[in-house]
Amino acid sequence: MNQITIKKTLLYIFTPTAILSLSYLILGYFAKMPYILLFCLLGTVTLVPIELGFIFFASKKEYGSYSIKSAMSGQGKVSVWKTLLIAFLFFSIAGLLSAFIAPIENKLLEPVRSALLSRLPIGFDWQNIDYVKSFPTPVIVITCIYYGLFNVIIGPVTEELFFRGYLTSHFRIQNSFTPILIAILFSLYHFWLPFNNIFRILVFAPVAYVAYKKKNIYISMCFHCFCNLFSVIGFVLEVVR
Repeated sequence: MNQITIKKTLLYIFTPTAILSLSYLILGYFAKMPYILLFCLLGTVTLVPIELGFIFFASKKEYGSYSIKSAMSGQGKVSVWKTLLIAFLFFSIAGLLSAFIAPIENKLLEPVRSALLSRLPIGFDWQNIDYVKSFPTPVIVITCIYYGLFNVIIGPVTEELFFRGYLTSHFRIQNSFTPILIAILFSLYHFWLPFNNIFRILVFAPVAYVAYKKKNIYISMCFHCFCNLFSVIGFVLEVVR
């Protein structure tokens, strides 16, 4: 198995997100669609192929064919009901943290967030639902559908394969802190959502640790999908009401 140094880990993590964030920032000034849809489309053609590309090429080198085997190395047998139960348990804990920790972090960083968004086009503020509602109904429907597909399936599955699968298993130093470190870097890599890092770390670090110890990437994958599904449902309800 190819071991990844900390320098390569940082390069692998922050290269795709830098490309996505920069392209999103530039194209956002010319967008004729909801910015959240623009982001999902850009993520599909930048973030996803780059992260999967790292996995595919590693698999080619290690196993002789392009696949996701490098992301699944070291994984144990999976009990579906236990996986879903553990994932849902962590999802419930995340819900509590979102009620107590997230509001505090949001309040502390609100001045910085407001100052930054005041210098950018209105579409960069994903919380501005009225902006999304200003588009024709077909555009809104497409936005909700693709946001759901990308945020619930495409994005989290790719990220879990990349972070909890490939990077965690191939990191040069293997100990109990490895999944925590990768979870911290995973949070920081969200350049497009820079104001919820404390919440993200507190939410993802424990489930990443358990998935690592149980050798079951599906725990964190299901958890990630659950969390994103919750945010998508909230977004859609806000848009349609």
